[in-house]
Amino acid sequence: MIRALAGLALAAALLAAPAAAEPAFQDRYADNAGVKIHYTAAGKGPLVVLIHGFGDTWHSWRPLMDALDEDYRVAAMDLRGWNLSDKPKGVEAYTYPHLIADVAAVIRAEGRQGAIIVGHDWGGGVAWRLAADRPELVQRLVVLSTPHPAGLSRELATNPQQQRNAEYARNFMKPGSEAALTAEGMADWVKDPAQKARYIEAYKRSDLTAMMNLYRANYPKDEAAAAEANARALAMPKVKAPTLIIHGVDDTSLMAAGHNSAWTFIEADTTLVMVPGAGHFVQADAPALVNRTIRDWLAARPVE
Repeated sequence: MIRALAGLALAAALLAAPAAAEPAFQDRYADNAGVKIHYTAAGKGPLVVLIHGFGDTWHSWRPLMDALDEDYRVAAMDLRGWNLSDKPKGVEAYTYPHLIADVAAVIRAEGRQGAIIVGHDWGGGVAWRLAADRPELVQRLVVLSTPHPAGLSRELATNPQQQRNAEYARNFMKPGSEAALTAEGMADWVKDPAQKARYIEAYKRSDLTAMMNLYRANYPKDEAAAAEANARALAMPKVKAPTLIIHGVDDTSLMAAGHNSAWTFIEADTTLVMVPGAGHFVQADAPALVNRTIRDWLAARPVE
């Protein structure tokens, strides 16, 4: 009898106790035709999918995730080839249609019909194309650093300074270019020692050939190819989602001129924010300004 009463008391205590708190950041995976895409998620509310660029991982978005996760469900991807995502072989596996489908898989894995899309660098290129090709998936669009494909290809075809500044990308496209890369060297831009250690660990888990294949699959190899890409980009459907563009004034990889006339490629309201003193990794160079700008801009354009 005593044991029975004790058992009842224990059961009642367990029922009354608060459930263990769900981890603030959760590692999750989406499936795109057998390719596993890792993403880290937190929070509740409208879904925000964050897409990093070259020389980066999902860690780039941690400060923004902290700024948004009280009001949004934030999901920061690792691009295929990076960190904990799968690393399919071959250049064709890194073309934009596959990258776009990876983002769609994350949205689907979260059980949503659409999302707020945030992209930087190559992630920005994916975000622009997703918004054009799959408008039903993009509720709001935020792009850091990367011009619209028509603006970028225009500058690569006609702007001598942008052409000179893009020489690194053309070098990346050469066979065997990945041999010159190291995890430690790629993490040079990260200032915080603890964060740098996380990046080095993630780069060591990544596939350097996959990183170069992004360029080999998608980047115009010369000015003539850029002109052809510009013609295709001009024919892209216009972006239908409200769009926020944030650019570091000191960015030399992707020059600010690429954003000229960006609004002509967008049918919704468009906001362009230039950040003095910030370079290509604007989210790392001016995190408080970038995070506040994105949070306030989204709050003014609520997603149901």
